[in-house]
Amino acid sequence: MPALSQTVFVTKTSPDTVISDYLQLLSNFPKPKNEPVILKLNLSWTKFYPAVSTPPWAFEATLKWLLDSGVSPKNIIPVENRTVVTDVVAGAKSHGWDQIAKKYTIKIHYLTEEKYTFYKPKAKLLVLDQIFPDGILLPEVIQGKPLISLCTLKSHVFTSVTGAVKNYFGMLNTNRHYCHRHIHKAIIDLLQIQKELHPTQLGIMDGSVLGYGPGPRAMQWLESNLLLASNDEIALDATAARIIGFNPVDIEFLKLGEKLGLGNYSKVVIKGSQKLPNFQVGFKKDTFASRGQKFIYHHLPQWVENLLLRSFIAPWSYSASNLYHDVYWYKVVGIRRKQKYLSTDWGRLFQSYLTNGSNNS
Repeated sequence: MPALSQTVFVTKTSPDTVISDYLQLLSNFPKPKNEPVILKLNLSWTKFYPAVSTPPWAFEATLKWLLDSGVSPKNIIPVENRTVVTDVVAGAKSHGWDQIAKKYTIKIHYLTEEKYTFYKPKAKLLVLDQIFPDGILLPEVIQGKPLISLCTLKSHVFTSVTGAVKNYFGMLNTNRHYCHRHIHKAIIDLLQIQKELHPTQLGIMDGSVLGYGPGPRAMQWLESNLLLASNDEIALDATAARIIGFNPVDIEFLKLGEKLGLGNYSKVVIKGSQKLPNFQVGFKKDTFASRGQKFIYHHLPQWVENLLLRSFIAPWSYSASNLYHDVYWYKVVGIRRKQKYLSTDWGRLFQSYLTNGSNNS
């Protein structure tokens, strides 16, 4: 196995310069070949909320980098999936992805419409083969192609930080919530699969704003004005953890990744920024919903989880989650935070994408 670079490139950015900043950041990596390439978008909520999902400028800048490098539009394959609580087509619209794709004549491949095939990993897995004893289903369209992961700088109730490593979780079918009890091991199994299925991996993390608290949805946000990228997803996510205010040594999936030789969290090389910021806003307080999730996965026996989330009762559980997040939290708490964001320069840039379909600055 070739040596991992362990290098994370970090650059400061602003709403006025974000596209050129992305292009400068990506110039640190080899020029892409004109061959099919997967862009894994990240939709953690159908609704727009700061730092939750891939912002439109990250999508557009990556498309421009690929196209400027000579990659044909037909070889660019953006993908994203639904979950039991998200609508991927509606999410693509609410985040401006659909207009950007139309502008650059790119087709977004919604994984709800793609063929899934069984994949038998070569690596010895930690848990995924036990969670899915009948086989691991993955989209046929993604296999054998370079991978670019478009993630954001944010925290998560189960994994502390959710970046490039966990973004691949969305490649599984909609039963992937079966993995939550063993989420750290499950996403490391998926990282092993990534390295088998994709000849190269590049994680690109948008830190225009940082999401902290009980993510990936019900978070607070602050302007961080950062862009990050690395071929080492463990190093990238460890860097994100440090920026938010977590100690990577306390995060199980990072330790597992380094132990298995999948990346490096303990000897990361930072380039492009003289001093890495630490906003010291590591996860401290759960919401009512996140307390309930942790209670189900971490304190109740497996049969109770199966009853609540894998039986005829399951749709009611998902409805309760949507009722809490989309109706109560979003309208009572989140809307004020979102409106504050929309009054910033980043928020105005976001609104311009919904209006114009691109960054016209």
